[in-house]
Amino acid sequence: MADYDSPWKEALDSFFEAFLELFFPEAHADIDWSRPCESLDKDLQQIAPEAEIGRRYVDKLVKVWLNSGQERWVLVHVEVQTSWDRDFARRMYTYNYRPFDKYNNNVASLAVLGDDNPRWRPNQIWFTRWGTQTGIRFPVVKLLAYRERWETLQESRNPFAMVVLAHWIARRRREDLHARYAAKIKLIKGLYERGWAAEELRRIFRVIDWMVNLPKPLEVDFAHEINQYEEERHMPYITTPERIGREEGRAEGLQRAIELALEPKFGEAGLRLMPEIRAITDAQKLEAVLQAIFAAARPEDMRRVWSG
Repeated sequence: MADYDSPWKEALDSFFEAFLELFFPEAHADIDWSRPCESLDKDLQQIAPEAEIGRRYVDKLVKVWLNSGQERWVLVHVEVQTSWDRDFARRMYTYNYRPFDKYNNNVASLAVLGDDNPRWRPNQIWFTRWGTQTGIRFPVVKLLAYRERWETLQESRNPFAMVVLAHWIARRRREDLHARYAAKIKLIKGLYERGWAAEELRRIFRVIDWMVNLPKPLEVDFAHEINQYEEERHMPYITTPERIGREEGRAEGLQRAIELALEPKFGEAGLRLMPEIRAITDAQKLEAVLQAIFAAARPEDMRRVWSG
């Protein structure tokens, strides 16, 4: 099973305001965005230890301030579920009342369903006994509905629209890897047309690159094509090798990332540097080597980073 949920977590961390603007505009309009949000994910894991990021779901708890002119705040609990789960509504209830019990404050629970079943749309659960009723009803966004808005999402300047597109590319192109590759290239190149700041573009790129993963041979081709595209536009923002360095571990992962970046840019001449690079164990220096690749005109220029 593909790990769709970890990049969803990063997307929520990076673009929480854009997420609410796209999916829950009423909530977005009620929040004072001039005041910083506070992530309470660690608190959520303490009061609900089972709320861990895994391959089935993503839970997030955020403290926000209301746009009412009063000193008032609420908690926003978000769940992203990418596969059917019979206990989903019960979990929404559990993760709503536990923060409420701890903070004695309102908790708004919001759900995003990214599965392929149009009939599955849990939005409430109730428990009754002897006249007592307790439970929860919560708003749900079904990503299936957004497949019909593909062109609108492609034209959107909301970064979370790009996350939705990446989600469906990842799910719809599971078998046809070349179609997946082509769709990912098109989506990434489209990012550069929106005029986003470099750091915002990097963050969007990272999420898409992680969500729409490719087998290693196609990753090399992808890195080469995007590197060339960035160089033509003088925009060396981020590449697949940077993600590989993050995923595979510090020193060994960065060495692997450097190798993948050297091959498409310098060919065999670049790969001949790898014995020297593998002898470097300092992660900070390896990061400097990785960043230097994009500005280097010749493979020999790289040696200045570790021997200069």
